[in-house]
Amino acid sequence: MHSIGWGNILVAVALGAVLFVLLAGIANMARGGNSNLSQTLMRWRVGLQFLAILIIMGVLFFRR
Repeated sequence: MHSIGWGNILVAVALGAVLFVLLAGIANMARGGNSNLSQTLMRWRVGLQFLAILIIMGVLFFRR
């Protein structure tokens, strides 16, 4: 039986953060919200996606 490792938790948190910001951006666009907020959320999403990719690559590297 495998236990849930720290790598899995880090990946889940990173992906959850990306999903949260993505959904917040979609909700802001759907209600016709502030365009500056949409741009800020897009920048945060791109940054979080980059961080999530780095975390996934690091977890895969250290699992070998």
